[in-house]
Amino acid sequence: DVYKRQRQGCHLCEEALLVTAAACAEFGLIHQEVDISEDAAMTAQFAEELPVLRIDGAVRDFWRFDPHRLRRLLREATSRT
Repeated sequence: DVYKRQRQGCHLCEEALLVTAAACAEFGLIHQEVDISEDAAMTAQFAEELPVLRIDGAVRDFWRFDPHRLRRLLREATSRT
């Protein structure tokens, strides 16, 4: 599973969405977005690291997602299944 935690109106989140959507499409994966603005616990946990990328439950990146790194992480994750 590929999750991206975000906040509405965040330019880094918008950029990360484009990178994540393109990489997931290449691997035939569907990503899920989670808007943390309505969840106080998630806002406290991720306030300084948005957007944050989780793959299979593990935090793998935050702020700016490097497309090459993301593809490598997805390749590694899909090879384990």
